[in-house]
Amino acid sequence: MKNLLVAGGAGFVGANFVRYVVQTHPEVAHITVLDKLTYAGKRANLAGLPTERVNLVVGDICDATVVEPLVQQADAVVNYAAESHNDRSLEEPAPFIQTNVVGTYTLIQACTKYGVRYHHISTDEVYGDLPLPTTPTDWATKFTPESRYQPSSPYSASKASSDLLVHAWCRSFGLNATISNCSNNYGPYQHVEKFIPRQITNVLCGIRPKLYGSGRNIRDWIHTTDHSRTVWEILMRGKPDNTYLIGANGERSNRDVLRLILKLMGQPQDAYDQVTDRPGHDRRYAIDATKLTRELGWYPVMTDFEQGLRNTIAWYRQHPMWWRDDKAATEARYAQHGQ
Repeated sequence: MKNLLVAGGAGFVGANFVRYVVQTHPEVAHITVLDKLTYAGKRANLAGLPTERVNLVVGDICDATVVEPLVQQADAVVNYAAESHNDRSLEEPAPFIQTNVVGTYTLIQACTKYGVRYHHISTDEVYGDLPLPTTPTDWATKFTPESRYQPSSPYSASKASSDLLVHAWCRSFGLNATISNCSNNYGPYQHVEKFIPRQITNVLCGIRPKLYGSGRNIRDWIHTTDHSRTVWEILMRGKPDNTYLIGANGERSNRDVLRLILKLMGQPQDAYDQVTDRPGHDRRYAIDATKLTRELGWYPVMTDFEQGLRNTIAWYRQHPMWWRDDKAATEARYAQHGQ
């Protein structure tokens, strides 16, 4: 893969993937990032990368006149481009349908036309949620590639739709594509509306952190660097028309994550406010990554969540200019919903 097209490569997980490839795969001569630069995509996320290897094209993945020439020049396309925040999808679903469904269609049409390898970044949220565990058997129940799709928000429904489009194009048109459904990412460059950076930046701003409802909801956390490494492995060695689930056995309740953030930042572990819960809030996500291990020999490396969180806190502490402009608007929007 000498030439990559990374759609959504100026967002959180996309920019971390671009950085990972630049740092670890010198055989990749050129990466074109196609990004609309909405609120979550920033030029600053790509700052410092060598311009002779990485260039940014500002454009919409729904626009075939932009997409087709870029796909024609690529050996592979990795699609991170998505509207991805549940709360926003509940307020205004239309952009999620446009970007996540129509945008995916536009990319896979172009990849089919020019015979280009395609990898689709999806989410574990397409599977809905699992009950909160009360027995050891409950803890053993996890999402697998065979789990039924049961999305519960406009966001997850739009991502489920995009997954199904990719599978259909593989079968009907011979698209060479793979899909990965990943658990919750954390790490640098994540927008402050998301759970972990919101709590970190609240503390840094002298604002009491906020916890949805009881905070018992469980998420399966993975460091974004592990996610990037895995996407590369799937891109290189994944089987066409296959889905791979990515997780790091990092299940923790939202309340436990918040208390750990407070502890690492020298705050009392009860120094937070409980706020109105999100409508339809999924209870638990958990990934069974056995297929990745069995087929690709994959395993997570960054499994020390406390150290990863400590590093993430340090990054936000050291880069206030990166997030401060977004903070006030984010908190004002949450305040409108009592959150």
